[in-house]
Amino acid sequence: MPEFAHLLEGYQRFRGESYSREKARYDTLATEGQAPPIMIISCCDSRVDPATVFNTVPGQVFALRNVANLVPPYETGGGLHGASAAIEFGVTGLHVKHIVVMGHGKCGGISAALQGGNLGLPGPSFIDDWMAIVKEARDEIVAGDHADPQRALEMESVKVSLKNLRSFPFIKELEDAGELKLHGTWFAISEGTLHVLDEATGAFAPA
Repeated sequence: MPEFAHLLEGYQRFRGESYSREKARYDTLATEGQAPPIMIISCCDSRVDPATVFNTVPGQVFALRNVANLVPPYETGGGLHGASAAIEFGVTGLHVKHIVVMGHGKCGGISAALQGGNLGLPGPSFIDDWMAIVKEARDEIVAGDHADPQRALEMESVKVSLKNLRSFPFIKELEDAGELKLHGTWFAISEGTLHVLDEATGAFAPA
């Protein structure tokens, strides 16, 4: 199986080329720590790498990737809150100034939500449980008249995540004080186009 060997070959190229060019930056990040001004919440889909889409450099972005770029609502009950922990650290620990939620086209998690299943996986599904975050939005879109329900729910999921971010008390407080800005975006894989949400109108438009 050559796939891991290919990864190691990629590492060797990185070590010999990119790392060498950016050595001073890595040295600074290692000694002074990270202070990224932006947090990006995006899907773990292999086709949508935020570092690639936004052409960022090391230390510029604090990234959280999960299925369908979702943010759960704030709650302090039982369970393991990986997404919430990352958000808490980004906002209260790193003091990011912006949070960008980036949805994307052809999202498998959104497709599973629309199908009401877990991509054909047997037994209880972590995916089903996670995608319940957008159940209300999904039900509205399925009941509505949408030419492209997949795209509609992909975009609506961004709005759901923004709404849920604002349920975190420390986020609402900082946003109200003008110290934190939330942004919604959606990336079309087939077009290579980033769309930005205008929250005043609820519409996405190409950047």
